Amino acid sequence: MQNEYEIKKEMCEIGRRVYNRGMVAANDGNFSVKLNDHEFLCTPTGVSKGFMTPEYICKVDEKGNVLQANKGFRPSSEIKMHMRVYQKRPDVNAVVHAHPLYATTFAIAGIPLTQPIMPEAVIALGCVPIAPYGTPSTMEIPDAVEPYLQHFDAVLLENHGALTFSDSLLAAYMKMESVEFYAQLLWQTMQIGGPQEFSKEQVERLYEIRRKMGLPGKHPANLCPNAQAGKPSCHSCGGSCGKAAAPAEGNTDADLIASITKKVMEQLGM
Repeated sequence: MQNEYEIKKEMCEIGRRVYNRGMVAANDGNFSVKLNDHEFLCTPTGVSKGFMTPEYICKVDEKGNVLQANKGFRPSSEIKMHMRVYQKRPDVNAVVHAHPLYATTFAIAGIPLTQPIMPEAVIALGCVPIAPYGTPSTMEIPDAVEPYLQHFDAVLLENHGALTFSDSLLAAYMKMESVEFYAQLLWQTMQIGGPQEFSKEQVERLYEIRRKMGLPGKHPANLCPNAQAGKPSCHSCGGSCGKAAAPAEGNTDADLIASITKKVMEQLGM
């Protein structure tokens, strides 16, 4: 098990990776790690994430209050967003926020990443919706992100960037890499006539692979109302998953997924 200093060193290494891959510019981006229910490490505001050393890292409580910070450093102004993720997802131990070029391009254009074009993306991510725009450092962003937290492990932030979260800092960072790679492939195929998408049957086979692998996190393969009803899962189904069966009274998960799916397909013009 890593001690606190080792976690701080890992955060600095992830900062270098994020910076060197062009996922942030200048002092952009932030990430955090859960130590326990009341203590969290987070990156500071106003510094380049590519040049951090362990003494840069701050410690906050579950409300974002500073528990420890060296002189000249204070927690990221986006810590409210991180705390909302931890509050709603007890399985999450790390959160990464960055501005990867291609993924952020889609976020600015208002286009979610829902097209099933690559096995790895379908298995690892399922799809990446867009949370409505919120003013940075305010409660608007946590409130905008919250509806997606129970159903996805990666979310685009409208006109802002991307957010990923997982059971470890490395896994959360890898999801950010996957989101950006998915977005870049989708963008490039759009320049040469558009991507060739998997059929629903092919997507279902990929979802079944994920289920057999027992991967952690939230994913349409496990949360789609069709899957809950014992029917084939879907990926970008035009809202049909929400129409497969009338949701039981109080089944807010099914209602929310149907609503999200409908919004996504409307944005895609489908």
